Amino acid sequence: MENTSILVLGAGELGMPVIRNLAKKSKHSTNTKITVLLRQSTINSTDIEKKRNIDELKVLGVELLAGDLTSASSELIQIFKEFDAIVSCTGYGSGAGGFQFKLARAVLDAGVKRYFPWQFGVDFEIIGRGSAQDLFDEQLDVRELLRSQNATKWVIISTGLFTSYLFQPFFGVVDFDNKVVNALGSLNTAVTVTTPDDIGMLTAEIFFEEPAIENSIVYIAGDTITYKQLGDVVESLSGQKFERSVSDLEELGNDLKNDPTNFVYKYRSIFGDGRGVSWDFNTTFNSQRGIKTTSAREWAEKNIDWSLNKNI
Repeated sequence: MENTSILVLGAGELGMPVIRNLAKKSKHSTNTKITVLLRQSTINSTDIEKKRNIDELKVLGVELLAGDLTSASSELIQIFKEFDAIVSCTGYGSGAGGFQFKLARAVLDAGVKRYFPWQFGVDFEIIGRGSAQDLFDEQLDVRELLRSQNATKWVIISTGLFTSYLFQPFFGVVDFDNKVVNALGSLNTAVTVTTPDDIGMLTAEIFFEEPAIENSIVYIAGDTITYKQLGDVVESLSGQKFERSVSDLEELGNDLKNDPTNFVYKYRSIFGDGRGVSWDFNTTFNSQRGIKTTSAREWAEKNIDWSLNKNI
């Protein structure tokens, strides 16, 4: 399949690793050009981080195209029709309201040959409709739309949770201050996690795989780990004892009932339920091809100052 012109939507936490790796892999392909669609205000931004990203994109030889994904579908179609393939790294920033479905519809109407939608996450079909996270229903709508046609080939990459989220205070699993690992659902509930860098690397591998992957859901993982195993990792790296506690489904449900719009509570409920949020590491694309990824322990060793946490 020809992938001579690739458009990436977004250049954020996931978009930048995806672009870096596509650019690296594309050097081995002839006549491949990568373009990223960004708001004009982002391209011209004086914000230090945004400016750093723009400078890096230019060094990578990536074209910058000004555009706004909130524009009318007719405008998006005119942009999209110039490209062979589109990789969406938009995230959930635009919330519900049909944004992801609108993008997918515009991609199809533009006659794009290949589409990687923003589906980097859990197994929405196992979770099903009507879950605690209402955004997931739209992801299922996108899948139904893609399956209803044959002109545009699609690839969905299931990644699980960003690895860092396991250790972030907002997610409420590892409490360094009180030395507690709080399991969601149960200590034996498992979660699949992958770093953005690994997702970017594997997305590029999947994109350029030969023969081309078409109309498929591809599972990747940095690690699949239970909360009990996570507690063991934290104790091992910190050299300290961490208490184990459990937020069971009743507690998670009550949290959400008391604050039904809380984005984090929605996710905690989903991950506590345990369905569709983990898969066997040995069945993943990266494992079957012998591609090294970062485990939860390896991420924590590199990114957490354990000497500091010993003094908490």
